[in-house]
Amino acid sequence: MQKVPLTVRGAQLLKDELQHLKSVERPSVIEAIAEARSHGDLSENAEYDAAKERQGFIEGRIADLEGKLSYAHIVDPKELDADGKIVFAATVTIEDCDTEDQMTYQIVGDDEADIKQGKVSVSSPIARALIGKYEGDVAEVQAPGGVREYEIVTVQYI
Repeated sequence: MQKVPLTVRGAQLLKDELQHLKSVERPSVIEAIAEARSHGDLSENAEYDAAKERQGFIEGRIADLEGKLSYAHIVDPKELDADGKIVFAATVTIEDCDTEDQMTYQIVGDDEADIKQGKVSVSSPIARALIGKYEGDVAEVQAPGGVREYEIVTVQYI
């Protein structure tokens, strides 16, 4: 399996979720299964079925998070020395060449992407178009409405 790129913040979020699942959710669902079992006949026990389904989801998510963290390549943007080049974890301000609207994005891993917080996935079309470029360059992004051009205003490693 290949390395999964994560920022320091993204790795911490996954670790926090994993800790919550193991220390809160797992014991809770085990208790719910025990409670449902105490009600008798399991063949027609909807509470038991629901608790077992929830347990399967929790255990699957725990396995998924442990796998991602074991293959994680954690990148601290403050420690990057990319000489102004756009790389994973960089924060980039771009300007739409048509509308002159400015946007700021940080390029992050797939699990931490959240467009509302200005975090775009490294595998998104805009990130793929920006990676490798420098301040002042123009990036062409294939959007659903056609090709859009963005000028790179600033590149930061924060």
